[in-house]
Amino acid sequence: MPRYEQIAEALRRGIRAGRLRPGERLPAEDRLAARYRTGVPTLRRALSELAAEGLIDQRHGAGTFVRTPRRRVERSNERHQWEKDRVRRPRAERLRTGATEHDTGLDVTDLAFRIEYRETKAGEDLAAVFGVPVGTRLLERMYRTNCRAEDAPFALVHSYLVHDVVAADPELLDAANEPWPGGTQHQLYTIGIELDRVEERVTARPPTAEEAGALGLGEGVSLIVIRKICTDTDGRVAEVSDVRLPGDRTELIFTTYLTRW
Repeated sequence: MPRYEQIAEALRRGIRAGRLRPGERLPAEDRLAARYRTGVPTLRRALSELAAEGLIDQRHGAGTFVRTPRRRVERSNERHQWEKDRVRRPRAERLRTGATEHDTGLDVTDLAFRIEYRETKAGEDLAAVFGVPVGTRLLERMYRTNCRAEDAPFALVHSYLVHDVVAADPELLDAANEPWPGGTQHQLYTIGIELDRVEERVTARPPTAEEAGALGLGEGVSLIVIRKICTDTDGRVAEVSDVRLPGDRTELIFTTYLTRW
């Protein structure tokens, strides 16, 4: 094992065992390098690994600090069927929990919601996915949900619906009705749309400065990007979502059930 990985593992164990506490400032780089009998470049490489994992926060001019663990999100592909199963259940049941609660294990009272709606026009990308002309009116919905005990949201979500389709139920055009009991699948249900399949295309990239600030990402932490395409039982795309998730506290779980011989 390379020396920088040995150092990273030693610090990682200290953090996970609680010997290095959240918010604690680590010794200066030269002192840490001396402790581990290595050079500063090797030590910095070890710290970069821990920063990318979200275990430490390197603040320019202030030092390196152990990060306070944030709530982890387990996002499974089974969440979509879970949401569909709830669409026709009583409102009181739908009010108790939604997809975010499902993914985080939190209660709705633990969450803070920030939701904005606006009209936009389909550019070439979204027009091609929806199968509509460029310039078609869309309803763009922006979601930022965070644990009340934390300042950063779990994800940055931009959801798109064809405006003239959802206008069949004026309630769907009003952000004041959010968070909607039962989520998007129930919203579509109110206008007679049943989803048949959900396709999620997953990529990863470095975050922009704006994204890193919004999600509270440390240096070196990657962004997970999901393009979610929801298709109804008539083969039409009903919703497109672009979801940006923090790579240091999101786990994507894909379970594939195989047909038995």
